[in-house]
Amino acid sequence: MMKPDFEIGDTVETIDDNIKGVVISIENQLVKILSEDDFELTFQAHELIKITEKGLSIKTDDLKKVLQQELHTNRKIPIKKEKHTNKIEIDLHIHELIDDARHLSNFEILNIQLNKAKQQLEWAMDKRIKYVVFIHGVGQGVLKAELQTLFRRYENLEFYDADYQTYGVGATEVCIY
Repeated sequence: MMKPDFEIGDTVETIDDNIKGVVISIENQLVKILSEDDFELTFQAHELIKITEKGLSIKTDDLKKVLQQELHTNRKIPIKKEKHTNKIEIDLHIHELIDDARHLSNFEILNIQLNKAKQQLEWAMDKRIKYVVFIHGVGQGVLKAELQTLFRRYENLEFYDADYQTYGVGATEVCIY
């Protein structure tokens, strides 16, 4: 069994706690200290570090070992994720949904757009996609108003105007909980 590197009168500090004190007795590997708060505490020798007037006393060999261990551990490098990585965009412009809309009335076009929005919203909920951006354009605001009516039917989501820098004023973002 190794003898501790401490002598009576040495100033020491615990490794795991913020406790400083002076060594008052040493018995085998047990070191009794008088803390700065005048408490007598007993620690294992390996739980203490000797403090010199210069600061902590750490052996060069011990420092090299720790540094080598740190260098050889496989660390995961944190990857900065986008704010909304779980996001999809749905373009509801009619020319994106069907090939030819010339023969359709405004009412029929609106119904196609709303059906697509509802279908995509339910698909996103099923796939646990948190953010959905519906691109509806500016126009007269009829589609936007109808989308808001549709979104209000769901309790587990909130909606708001999408990012102006990215989409302008013609998009609504839905956050699904």
